[in-house]
Amino acid sequence: MPNLPTFAMTPPETPPPGIALFDMDGTLLAWDCQLLFRHHVLKEEPARYYSVPLFLAFLPFAKLLGTENMKRVFHSFLWKMPPERLAELSRSFAEKLQPSIYHELKERLAHHKQAGHLTILSSASPECYATEVGKLLGFDISLGTVLENTRLFPDLTNHKGANKVARLRELLPPSYFKDGKLANSCGYTDSTADLPMLSICETATLVNPKAELTAIGEKNDWLILRPIRPWKSDFDKGWRVLALLLALCENPAKL
Repeated sequence: MPNLPTFAMTPPETPPPGIALFDMDGTLLAWDCQLLFRHHVLKEEPARYYSVPLFLAFLPFAKLLGTENMKRVFHSFLWKMPPERLAELSRSFAEKLQPSIYHELKERLAHHKQAGHLTILSSASPECYATEVGKLLGFDISLGTVLENTRLFPDLTNHKGANKVARLRELLPPSYFKDGKLANSCGYTDSTADLPMLSICETATLVNPKAELTAIGEKNDWLILRPIRPWKSDFDKGWRVLALLLALCENPAKL
């Protein structure tokens, strides 16, 4: 069940006037979309709730198993799902997300598109719905973690950190790079996990960064955006994330 990247356009050999790379979770919107998507799927297909206690059973071993293996366990809720059903749920989920996209980031994306820049959505979330989000927002290229099959614990390579950079180097023509960086490029993220991606950008814009990334941004004179997040306090965020993790409540993220 590999999901191929969605291109609204094929990157031409001649470099574009600019390139904009956007992370998704925490950057385009406040939430972790993996939690939101599982909640969306379980509400549509409650029989898949088995995946919640299964994930919780593995949680104490998270440090031993590592991020990539825990991601495989988490996505057990997609076990044996037909490709056409996954595509259908991915489309409906992407549509549901649209009101939650930060207005400020929509404006930044529109600015890049009007300038003729190549726009790339580069997410650690599964590509099955990252591509659908990218289509609705008008990205030229949308990339995410490819779930390679529908096994209980699907094979995958986490599209995060240095893996994002490796995939961009495979995808984009060598002419796009100059001295190791993408010419006239800007990266958008909320996370230090994307520092490898930012390292190939000429500049960056940070979205609600935590203290460590804020300090890095200030040192490099990067633009920092702080759009309003949809929770009133850390407690409000905490109980909603817990409800999403346990697949409780009808709509804890209030999408």
